[in-house]
Amino acid sequence: MTSTIELASSFIEGAPPGELADVVADIQTLTEGDDVISSLTPAFERYNESQLTTVKLPGSSQEVIVSEFNKLEGNRYFDTESQTSFEFDHVTQTASGAQSSPLESQNADLIKSLQKALAIHAQEHYPSSSHGVYPIENDTAIAILLVANRYSPNNFWNGRFRAIYQVPVSSPALTGKIHIDVHYYEDGNVALNTSKPVDLSVSSLSAEAIVSRIAAAERDYQEELNRAFVALSEGAFKGLRRQLPITRQKVEWEKVGGYRLGQDISGGKAR
Repeated sequence: MTSTIELASSFIEGAPPGELADVVADIQTLTEGDDVISSLTPAFERYNESQLTTVKLPGSSQEVIVSEFNKLEGNRYFDTESQTSFEFDHVTQTASGAQSSPLESQNADLIKSLQKALAIHAQEHYPSSSHGVYPIENDTAIAILLVANRYSPNNFWNGRFRAIYQVPVSSPALTGKIHIDVHYYEDGNVALNTSKPVDLSVSSLSAEAIVSRIAAAERDYQEELNRAFVALSEGAFKGLRRQLPITRQKVEWEKVGGYRLGQDISGGKAR
């Protein structure tokens, strides 16, 4: 039988973008005040790392990424651009204990060049985004991360774009995955959760060539999604419901309500 912790963990890990606090509140309500949140730290950690949660470092306005690629021992993570390590509380999503952490990598020059090129790409295409470049696999490869969040709770929608790429330093190749999550919840729930694997060759092991391939891959995927949405709107969705009634005129629902009220007042006889 599934335990309360397992069920609550699944809620945490499935939280839509920007709605983790609401999910936590729901868990507390459903468990009737039982102290389960403290037992859910592993689920929070998996969620934060997989979703590329961002956090502001103490005394800084810059947001850095929390992921499996920049994790140190314990609950500490590092940021190569600011050359800082920090402790991260996965439940409260806050950073503390910032310390100097110099970039020690034989690929430091390439990492710094990638950071600059990626920053230009992010600023051009993704408002409110964060990015990170980290040495991985015992310094034999580089991880390139990009995350952009757009939250609009007043309009009942939130969205997140994530891209995770890996580049081996021994050969010019690019692998990874692009993720898009959107949740629309006005008078119902509609969710888009899609991903696209990336496996490309790169002309050279330079920051410009790598980021150029990244930009092309993301553009191609967005164009692919646009075509799919148009086909869905003109195909399956159009077949589910008529855009206009047989009269080819929109129904004026306000008047329909008035007609019904008139019938009630007159004893059920329409005039």
